Amino acid sequence: MFTSLKSRFLAPSRINRLGKGVGYFGLTALLAMTAATAQVAPLDATGLDASGNARSEMAACNSGKTQQDRVACVTEVRNANAEKRAGTLRNGGDYSANAMRRCEVFKDSEDAAACRARIEAQAQLDGSVAGGGVMRQSEIAVPAAPR
Repeated sequence: MFTSLKSRFLAPSRINRLGKGVGYFGLTALLAMTAATAQVAPLDATGLDASGNARSEMAACNSGKTQQDRVACVTEVRNANAEKRAGTLRNGGDYSANAMRRCEVFKDSEDAAACRARIEAQAQLDGSVAGGGVMRQSEIAVPAAPR
């Protein structure tokens, strides 16, 4: 009778060890997935998150993770937060129409046409916004003046 009790206790202990191992594996997998998805909002090119959370953006400004100086970054965050509260914050917009309006300063029709050609991606691009600006270059063949 003692041997039957002993064998009865051996089987559950193996099951318990297996259950604990699976449980620990599941817990480890859960923690790994939680850590992998812990970042709430991806950072954009400026180092700020895209969530619109003023506290996290202000923390990014104060930590120096952005591409602008601290004073300008804090000013931008405060202005955007004020516009958000007022309901006037626009995310995105019609950038091509804004770019075309910049070509209105040219009085000569050829210059205005060249400006529109550069905006409409008929130009070579060089640089980046983060690097200080995008240079658009296009070449126009002009026939020689008759003699």
